[in-house]
Amino acid sequence: MTTTQRQKPVFRFAPSPNGPLHLGHALSAFLNQDMAAAANGRLLLRIEDIDQTRCTPDFEAGIYIDLEWLGIGWEKPVRRQSAHFTEYQAALRTLIERGLVYPSFLTRGEVKARVTASEAGGNPWPRDPDGSPHYPADDRDRSEGERQKMLASGLKHAWRLDMRRALQSLGCTLRWSETGDAQTGEIAADPSIWGDVVLSRSDAPSSYHLSVVIDDALQGVTHVVRGLDLFHATSVHRLLQALLGLPEPIYHHHRLVTDAAGRKLSKSEGHTGLAELRAKGLSAADIRHLVGL
Repeated sequence: MTTTQRQKPVFRFAPSPNGPLHLGHALSAFLNQDMAAAANGRLLLRIEDIDQTRCTPDFEAGIYIDLEWLGIGWEKPVRRQSAHFTEYQAALRTLIERGLVYPSFLTRGEVKARVTASEAGGNPWPRDPDGSPHYPADDRDRSEGERQKMLASGLKHAWRLDMRRALQSLGCTLRWSETGDAQTGEIAADPSIWGDVVLSRSDAPSSYHLSVVIDDALQGVTHVVRGLDLFHATSVHRLLQALLGLPEPIYHHHRLVTDAAGRKLSKSEGHTGLAELRAKGLSAADIRHLVGL
């Protein structure tokens, strides 16, 4: 990387190849490109493929085709998360050594049963902004000896951030700079609303939260432009950045493209993909118009 490159603002578009891109992705890609151009900055493309079950080479190839059709240009080479698991694991080891994460052994079924029983008894269970229940405190409160015995037995486990201990280790208030569509200015971060988030699973060496902050730091990203659905996740990202001594980007969370029912577009819901719109004869200019640009 040249000195000139390091001095320029750095933006990134980071899709996951687990389905075809749709209009929501087009809006984010356009905004990243437009804002990078306005700032005389650089635009990177990152393929977030840590989910090796759902992400496929065909979907990844489709991303390149769709972006080229939209007229999106990006610097080479493309960073693919699946090629950097060792870097994420190194960051995880740092947090383990500091006693800020712990192995969690409860299965999804066990957690669901615990939550269901609690709520059936009239005791609301805390949930994160996405509606998922917080993880029970069982594993967080185990003794070190018991943890080591369970690990040695070969039990499947994930590694979770001990949110309480992590926040206590900082002893300061976290904030981030926001220039987005819903709020602007200095935003107070509240990672505690997420509970003890997963940083690594037995079937995925890293989580989205951990990978994205490592990637942004290593790639020198200065501006994160993404959808409002990730606004609250920024609290976790700011916490991880502070714990790992990583730089803090400026964040811009943009409006979402929604369907007729007002729901954000989703690959899992089978919303119309860009390739299908292209096959119907629409142009890149048509797509810009459809997403309100």
